[in-house]
Amino acid sequence: MRILVNRSSYRKGMVNREKKLILWLDEIGKQDVNLVGGKNANLGELYQHLVNATNTAFPQEKIQVPFGFAITTYAYTYFLHENAIHKKINEIIGGLNTRNLSALTKASQQIQRLIVSSQLPNDLEEEIIAAYAKLAKEYNVSPDMLDVAVRSSATSEDLVNASFAGQQESYLNVQGKTALLLHVKKAFASLFTPRAISYRTDQKFNQKNIALSVTVQKMARSDRGVSGVMFTLDTETGFRNAVLINASYGLGEYIVKGIVTPDEYMVFKPTLAKGFPAIINKKLGDKRKKLVYGGNGQATKNAVVSKKEWSTFALSDEQILQLARWGYMIEQHYQKPMDIEWAYDATTKQLFIVQARPETVEATKSAAFMEEYVLEQTGKILTQGTAVGAKIGQGKAHIIHSTANLAEFKKGEVLVTEITDPDWEPVMKMASAIVTNAGGRTSHAAIVSRELGIPAVVGCGNATKVIPTGKPITVSCAEGETGVVYAGVLKFHRSTTDLTNFTLPKTQIKMIIANPALAFRYSQIPNNGVGLMREEFIISNFIKVHPNALIQYNTLKNKQLKKQIDEITNGYTDRLTFYIEKLAYGIGMITAAFYPHDVLLRFSDFKSNEYAGLIGGSEFEPKEENPMMGWRGASRYYDKNFQEAFTLECKAVKIVREKMGLTNLQVMVPFCRTPEEGKKVRALLQQQGLTDVQVWVMAEIPANILQADEFAEIFDGFSIGSNDLTQLTLGLDRDSKLIAHIGNEKNPSVMRLIHELITKAHQKGLKVGICGQGPSDFPDFAKFLVEEGIDSMSLSPDAVIKTALMVKSVEEKV
Repeated sequence: MRILVNRSSYRKGMVNREKKLILWLDEIGKQDVNLVGGKNANLGELYQHLVNATNTAFPQEKIQVPFGFAITTYAYTYFLHENAIHKKINEIIGGLNTRNLSALTKASQQIQRLIVSSQLPNDLEEEIIAAYAKLAKEYNVSPDMLDVAVRSSATSEDLVNASFAGQQESYLNVQGKTALLLHVKKAFASLFTPRAISYRTDQKFNQKNIALSVTVQKMARSDRGVSGVMFTLDTETGFRNAVLINASYGLGEYIVKGIVTPDEYMVFKPTLAKGFPAIINKKLGDKRKKLVYGGNGQATKNAVVSKKEWSTFALSDEQILQLARWGYMIEQHYQKPMDIEWAYDATTKQLFIVQARPETVEATKSAAFMEEYVLEQTGKILTQGTAVGAKIGQGKAHIIHSTANLAEFKKGEVLVTEITDPDWEPVMKMASAIVTNAGGRTSHAAIVSRELGIPAVVGCGNATKVIPTGKPITVSCAEGETGVVYAGVLKFHRSTTDLTNFTLPKTQIKMIIANPALAFRYSQIPNNGVGLMREEFIISNFIKVHPNALIQYNTLKNKQLKKQIDEITNGYTDRLTFYIEKLAYGIGMITAAFYPHDVLLRFSDFKSNEYAGLIGGSEFEPKEENPMMGWRGASRYYDKNFQEAFTLECKAVKIVREKMGLTNLQVMVPFCRTPEEGKKVRALLQQQGLTDVQVWVMAEIPANILQADEFAEIFDGFSIGSNDLTQLTLGLDRDSKLIAHIGNEKNPSVMRLIHELITKAHQKGLKVGICGQGPSDFPDFAKFLVEEGIDSMSLSPDAVIKTALMVKSVEEKV
């Protein structure tokens, strides 16, 4: 039965803005959280300040936001007051133990039934219907046909220090006034879902002080197009110079719920702002399903995506760049990293921003402390997926197939499931790690695991089938972008470094980097750039195919080999473009991570036996008795059997420098035996249009130093490869344990050569660096290098801090 109250006393002063039942998006801003909740306040902020605003970096861009209105928090409290619900809610929640899942669920159900079964006050109902009709007129649509999204907007949601994204419900494709009124009440009720009650308790919000507003916003027809999520930082590392965009077909719910693994795009902000089309990475997802408008009483339904669509990228490059520019503009306005939802309406062929909130996990972490998890053992790999976070977790695996079994989960176990949604959060916070079959880096499981500070491996595909429930496992997200689930409890250690007062020495301390997936994280260690980027890792891990197998694909006779190449190059119509783009993205990610510091890329230096190990490689590689001394480095590049493959590397470098705008990229030629070889390689680079890039040479053969004056006329700098230089000076096989004891970098002959090189190079005005662990392994060798005036030392990331401190100590004494 409906309970009436004296409206004249409760709604006294109707002209007061604080007592309005409806506020339109162009009437509100981020200061109005108490009136319309976080989501609506941010939508209003976008609508008022960015839809028609001009940005200095992108003066031609105009952000688009679907119009709509907010049912205010006052309307919500008015509704509760009218129906005398507040007191009943307080009675149900008072003294509730949110860790008792059964009691939590029962309380939630009681409150939600109470709210949905209550009647909206007449004046509130009338204002909602009138606003809906006005919105329909705005879009020239019949009021019964206007499709809107109905979303909750809590006063504690989407704040800088607390992300309540997904804690309340969203309802899509709501049409007609009857459906709208029902879903408004459902949105009110969603303030009291189990996960929302539990979350607020954990965040220490007073349940009585939380109010809810409701968003009613015109739908963008992304069910016919594409939708996704965009972050204006890298969600795994907090790297601030990137925009991360996820995209999948249909309405956006499937990305957040982890039902699909979306495409992933990365754009570099500093050069984007200079006008470059700075896409530095693209990764094809697994998006075989989509959520579309339903029929026969269904608001939405599942649909199958055609192979043609799921095997290609969902967004064009221009759409990626437009979204990135909008993300940049929104971040500039808010002056903080943002978490943004967007939609592409295929009917109007327009992009829209549908939500925006401050990012609350990585953006709030302190940069003064560097935390690192290192796995000390390896074991049997059970499954792999996308790593979320950079931590390691352990515990007994517990496979949960549905919410009906959540009460069985125990604190400290590893949650293994198909996907998660907000209903799972009460047990997720008890887990030591999370493993899912489906989902990507912006899925619900990924977002919540970051907030909780626990590792997650998502999108494994087979986790619930291959992980034995009840058995101990180790979940490692500390090995790059691929997360690994191992059988058993493996040893690992965690280290924390305080960088508060750390400063670098005068001698430049650079890094040796191979894996693009780790570059953003490593760039946060104090450094002067990259002295050696190993191209081989990108080729063997991201491309996997021998370049000549792609160049000569049509002449290959092995059908199985061609099928393997087809699978790897899926999504690309041109196989050479696949090689060039993949290589460019790998190089670009590392170069962007350390921008504007110089990054020195060593062209490919595989030996023939290593090249033969690539897919199709055995068809094109000779069998050499001593590959270490054979067809490698510069000798390959101008050889008629490899020259076309080398031009693919040059094209990738050109894309990184000229298209991505990363002019801090320099290149280096390895194993260049004679000045004549150097001239041939420089001529090739000239032919490929690489005329304004610095070209260094590896000084790893005694001839490079004995003829340093001649090499200095060809190249722009020297980088000492101490391992090969030691091997070739002393006649050692560095892979032989039998003679390893005979000598190392500290051998007088090697040190004499280094002295001679530094002297000659400096006389010619060229810089000299050194790559390798020698300076970190041998303090006396580091002292020698500093005394000789070495310009830079390049080290593995784990040795940077230790070596920098040691070099500073040496510099103080020299």
